[in-house]
Amino acid sequence: MIRLLACIFFFPTLLISQTNDLRAINYSKYSKEDAVIEKQYDFIKSDCNQFQFFSPESPNWMHLFKDIQQMVLKKDRKLNFYHIGGSHIQADIYTHDFRTFLQTNWPGLNGDRGLVFPFGLAKTNNPSNYHFSSPNIWKSYRSVTNHPEDLDYGITGAAIKCADSVITINFKHMRSMVKPPFNKLRIYHNTGQFPYDLNFGSQELLVIETIHHEELGYSDISFTDYIDSLDLQFIKNISEAFNLEIFGFELMNELPGITYNAIGINGAGLYTYLGNDHFLRDLKIHPPDLFVFSVGTNDAYSSYASFKPSVYKANLEALMKMILSVNPKCALLLTVPNDNQFHNAPNKNTERQREVIIQLAQQYQVPVWDFYGIMGELGSSLVWKKNGLMQSDYVHFTSTGYHLKGTLLINAFTKYLNAFEEMTP
Repeated sequence: MIRLLACIFFFPTLLISQTNDLRAINYSKYSKEDAVIEKQYDFIKSDCNQFQFFSPESPNWMHLFKDIQQMVLKKDRKLNFYHIGGSHIQADIYTHDFRTFLQTNWPGLNGDRGLVFPFGLAKTNNPSNYHFSSPNIWKSYRSVTNHPEDLDYGITGAAIKCADSVITINFKHMRSMVKPPFNKLRIYHNTGQFPYDLNFGSQELLVIETIHHEELGYSDISFTDYIDSLDLQFIKNISEAFNLEIFGFELMNELPGITYNAIGINGAGLYTYLGNDHFLRDLKIHPPDLFVFSVGTNDAYSSYASFKPSVYKANLEALMKMILSVNPKCALLLTVPNDNQFHNAPNKNTERQREVIIQLAQQYQVPVWDFYGIMGELGSSLVWKKNGLMQSDYVHFTSTGYHLKGTLLINAFTKYLNAFEEMTP
């Protein structure tokens, strides 16, 4: 059985001075931040809270580190991060904590908000850090459950439809420390004919250019000034019946920093994103510099006999190859799903997923964030529930639990930055 080395061997200091072999990077058992967490939650395995490498080198992660170094030093570039998963990501709690860190940690590097989807209009849970509203009636679609022949999903895996002649959508930031302004809006919509004029109400005078990329299914609108909200109308310019399809919005600017796109759909597995017809097409529009995989809970939410590790491995590798086809230098991070229960019993499939993940990490020279190990492995969801960190389904976390997960991810990322800083002449 393959196990994460960080969960077995403890070293008192960071071992990088005598070797450049990334497998030798083992962080001290307690960082200042980890000590604070363990004081409150002594069952958490902070020694596992790191990005563990299983190959002597990782060119893409060294490339990412150098890009971050130059971004901080020169404030001359934008980096595009993606984090993909299921319901844990759709809620955008711990991922928003990470986004907040990335966009506030370095002065003058605010980045932009990136991809957002109007989940509320789709009648499902919307992240609390932004809000969409509309007086129109929408039909909602998710690639997990709906596959109409006339609808091709994009990178978000969700869509809303409306047949009205005049359609209004409003957007504003909510409950967020990070509210990057934007002067460019990208709307992902119908591919092909797009018979709508756009109007931005009081912001219409700020519009300097509108470009429709009908063959690629998106439109770009540029503004003279930065704005932080939207009052958008789609006005149909043909008499024939037509359904407006919206697959998401991208809020952009020219400010240096990191864009952090959290993409999640309740119930999604690897197979969900592989089945989205325009996933690859959309990803090429804005290629990733870092891609975090937190997909897997739904893939393995089954009996021990029904779960096929070979299928899970094939799907994960296929998605990894897809990302690397867009940017061969993209840094990939594989995360092990959290411990959970299936039919009121600890789900032993997560351990099998971890073995697959480590195999691929070795093959592709990428690190692993073992959240399963951090939790305490098999059955640890019971302890997390007892401490108010997990919901009664033993799959999802409470708000406190998600924020704790965000803190742990931030700590692990910071350790990576510090370790690579030590390795760099």
